[in-house]
Amino acid sequence: MPAPEQFRLVFKHIDEAGYTNDLACYLRNGGYEVLRKSVLRKPEELVDEVKKSGLRGRGGAGFPCGVKWTLLDRKSGKPIYLIVNADESEPGTFKDRYIIHNDPHQLIEGIMITCFANKVERAYIYIRGEFPEGARILEKAIAEARAANFVGPNILGSGYGCEIYVHRGAGAYICGEETGLIESLEGKRPYPRIKPPYFPAVLGLYQCPTIVNNVETLCHVKHIAERGGEAFSKIGTPNNTGTRILCVSGHVQRPGYYEFEVGKITMGQLLNEVCGGPLPGRKFKAVIPGGSSAKVLRFGERYKGKRKVGAEMIDYDWALEDLPMDFDSLQMIGSMGGSGGVIVMDDSVSMVEALANINAFYSHESCGQCTPCREGSLWMKKITGRMVHGDARPEDGALLKSVADQIAGRTICAFGEACAWPTQSFIAKFGDEFKAYPEAKKAPRADGVPELV
Repeated sequence: MPAPEQFRLVFKHIDEAGYTNDLACYLRNGGYEVLRKSVLRKPEELVDEVKKSGLRGRGGAGFPCGVKWTLLDRKSGKPIYLIVNADESEPGTFKDRYIIHNDPHQLIEGIMITCFANKVERAYIYIRGEFPEGARILEKAIAEARAANFVGPNILGSGYGCEIYVHRGAGAYICGEETGLIESLEGKRPYPRIKPPYFPAVLGLYQCPTIVNNVETLCHVKHIAERGGEAFSKIGTPNNTGTRILCVSGHVQRPGYYEFEVGKITMGQLLNEVCGGPLPGRKFKAVIPGGSSAKVLRFGERYKGKRKVGAEMIDYDWALEDLPMDFDSLQMIGSMGGSGGVIVMDDSVSMVEALANINAFYSHESCGQCTPCREGSLWMKKITGRMVHGDARPEDGALLKSVADQIAGRTICAFGEACAWPTQSFIAKFGDEFKAYPEAKKAPRADGVPELV
């Protein structure tokens, strides 16, 4: 079965000839018309449309967006804030940056509709420190939108007003976690908060009710308001509605970003047809489907079990190539859709060396608040570092797994899982390679790839 065509919704104008990121171009293409109509509606109607749409967050967790909005403590009497998570620090993920660089007004329109729906009067875009050009583009776009009365007081004569501010982070992965981000935005060290009681919907920014949504998620809000929640829910598949931007990197012939209806394309169609297959003379070996913190999957394995389709439970028996690229299918086989960062590795890759690279990243990015994560991520880095630098032992795989098992589930935030899952899954899927590595390290690589030093 051939791969479906891309369904470009958020990325409709990305890479389009002559499309620029300024307000005049956005207006020529119908920009802010949805906001113009939205401010004439009741805010509760817009929240209901997002709930009907079934939109799930595109930042990593896949939590239903409309449900998150309804959890807000609207009776507290405190102001409600919106934080746009533009940190995009998950390795293998690069979609939000392209939205910001190429279509910033789409994001701003989504922000303003979200703010109006939830009676937010102040929104913050928390952008990654390594995106200075993105921050400049956003500042310019917000100024253009403010001058045209799409941002600021009395928007489009509606009597409703809202300001947007850009806040540049310092480039810490932990600030992708929503409560760590909030701490950073308040000017503190980004230590994630304990939940409960610090659920952002109740006690978020400045201890006020707060929505934290990802860039891609908020862009979808514009399209939900335009099409209606029920119509939007027909895009994609049940419980996996809308489109998903997949960022494919690694050993494929055509890496890049691709937007498809969620669940309508399989892993095999994406990698072999859309991305052109493996590099000449190579074979696919492994794939991480949702950014580096997602558990690795191995080509050649079959995945069997039961899944719910409508009201029925049906059996499934998939090769990895047959796997639908949606939240639920990836979760069923033990990984996750995460941030949509698809990292592909072929048979030239040493899985020990790949894990050493990942472990070095997570050790560096741990905030250090929780002992299991602070110490465990460093130990895993030291073990894999020792292995690739010539002192590998056959029992190292079991040692790595033991350390990882004592991190996951024992930390305040999900960073513990983020650093433990790669090690757990690499050992589970490629344990034999870790056992054989001490001898393999002594022999020259057959493919001529130089040794890691």
